[in-house]
Amino acid sequence: MTLNNILTSKQIKVLQSYLHDDWKYLILSGAVRSGKTYIDNYLFILELRRVAKVAAARHDPKPQFILAGFSSNTIYNNVISSLSSQFGIDLTPDKHGHYHLFGVDIVPAYTGSIRGMSGIRGMTSYGGYINEASLAVHEVFQEILDRCSIEGARVICDTNPDNPQHFLKTDYIDNHKPEARIKTFSFVLDDNPTLSRDYVDALKAATPSGVFYDRRILGQWVSGDGIVYRDFDKRKMMIDKQDLPDDLSYYCGVDWGFEHAGVITVFGDDRQGNVYLIEEHTKQFKFIEYWKNIAKDIQAKYGRNILFWCDSARPDNVSEFQQAGIQARNANKAKMAGIEKVSEYMKQGKFYVVKDGVDQFLDEVYQYVWDDKTGEPIKENDHVMDSMRYAVYNQHRDNQARTIRSRYF
Repeated sequence: MTLNNILTSKQIKVLQSYLHDDWKYLILSGAVRSGKTYIDNYLFILELRRVAKVAAARHDPKPQFILAGFSSNTIYNNVISSLSSQFGIDLTPDKHGHYHLFGVDIVPAYTGSIRGMSGIRGMTSYGGYINEASLAVHEVFQEILDRCSIEGARVICDTNPDNPQHFLKTDYIDNHKPEARIKTFSFVLDDNPTLSRDYVDALKAATPSGVFYDRRILGQWVSGDGIVYRDFDKRKMMIDKQDLPDDLSYYCGVDWGFEHAGVITVFGDDRQGNVYLIEEHTKQFKFIEYWKNIAKDIQAKYGRNILFWCDSARPDNVSEFQQAGIQARNANKAKMAGIEKVSEYMKQGKFYVVKDGVDQFLDEVYQYVWDDKTGEPIKENDHVMDSMRYAVYNQHRDNQARTIRSRYF
């Protein structure tokens, strides 16, 4: 069996670079499902074997190596579990949560919070493997590099792209100084020929146009360009109220306001997976009593148990709703993940708006634009957009168990 039977051509190039090039940091970035983590997991095994030999030459009986990821779950799902399924290597944590292979103590580090530094602070490591590196808090990422101080220590990273101003892009991927010894590879979805054509075609068709497609499919570090919801098609997506299906499940989004407009939006889902914006209530200079009355009217129309996904920035207002018998929940406000979820419905032609039910929606959706400097939408013309995002993202984020857990966006 040859390498061509096991690895893709891009993965073979990475392996050859690992074996023959002089590098300190090896960074793989690019599209989802493009094979980055698979080859990095293989290199992780090779690095542990190398570290074991280096430690033996140094007469060090307990060499340590950092395995980093956004959380314990991502480390397990992306690395530990994959080592078992891909290579038949089963790692079991000890009482400290460390893993062991080839006599190397593998120390987990969690990069999603500044608290992640606590597990590695003070240690001296023979190297590191950072999974989902663009999700890492900058201070934790730097701490990991600082800990890898044994002579010959190296660090492997894999990541999906983010904003081009992200520190991983500006400080490392774009750092071409020879003395930095940084080797990088960029992956696109089509670099992985093991994926079925049906899967690839469906993923491309379902991925929203613009920044999401460029990052997830093409593996590019790009900012947004133009309007955020570029797949919204007024001609196809604006419908009359009489065209609404009869049997819908209803829910709401709430963006609090006073000086700026407050908004409650009402949505309904049909059994075919379509999302309908049915009502939009947008008003400025209104106190909480006004919004409680709006919510009560919505309950009377659509059912007392209808959920209201609320902006968590005003816990006093959320509490007022709850005390009034309104099913208010703190919304997960993950901005980019929420925008992507709404965009997915638009891209798939499963998003509709009742013409007579909205007021400011059309004004906002065409003025809601990207900020090239931050990689996020400009904070203007966004109150209906925020309410919509809270509702659609949280209602569909996890239908089995709606836990409040934000990712990096």
